[in-house]
Amino acid sequence: MPDFTCRDCGDTFTLSQAVLDRYPGWTPKQCRSCRDTKGKGTSSAPRATTEDPTTGVFTDGSSVPNPGPGGWGAVYVVDNDIVAEASGCDADTTNNRMELMALIAAPSLVPEGTPMRVYSDSNLAVRTINEWAAGWQRNGWKRKTGPVENLDLVKEAFAAYRSRPELDLVWIKAHVGFRWNEYADQLANRARAER
Repeated sequence: MPDFTCRDCGDTFTLSQAVLDRYPGWTPKQCRSCRDTKGKGTSSAPRATTEDPTTGVFTDGSSVPNPGPGGWGAVYVVDNDIVAEASGCDADTTNNRMELMALIAAPSLVPEGTPMRVYSDSNLAVRTINEWAAGWQRNGWKRKTGPVENLDLVKEAFAAYRSRPELDLVWIKAHVGFRWNEYADQLANRARAER
């Protein structure tokens, strides 16, 4: 049976083959626990910004196919002017690893001590750093359900943001026309294509 990753909590889960056979082509998005709490006011999922930001660090990463060749991009913008940008690639990677690589690169674009918002369109990556990593660290970098995926990058990203409390990591909705999120996506795609 294939493993799935919950979009809300990041845990890996499986479904019985009987359920998968009933819904051919369906890819579940939530584990049972998160699905069962929907609408009960217990979800801590971050809300996406509804305005197109003009200042911040915007990050994105992907692999095509997933897993496969990937790229990541980060751009630091102040009042719609590009201050700095970075990008990179990996010949064999995953979407989640590229999202984390972009988040790791983002703090180096902003001068230390400068308060700045860092945007990622990966809800999983944002929640990993903001909500779950501290608990995993306390538990010896383990989750209740098993090992932490991409542990090397999770540790690096968590340390980067812990050492830079002036940076505010937030989720931004993907592919809804936000200028600098789309630009970060283009950086990631270009880096992947030029590898």
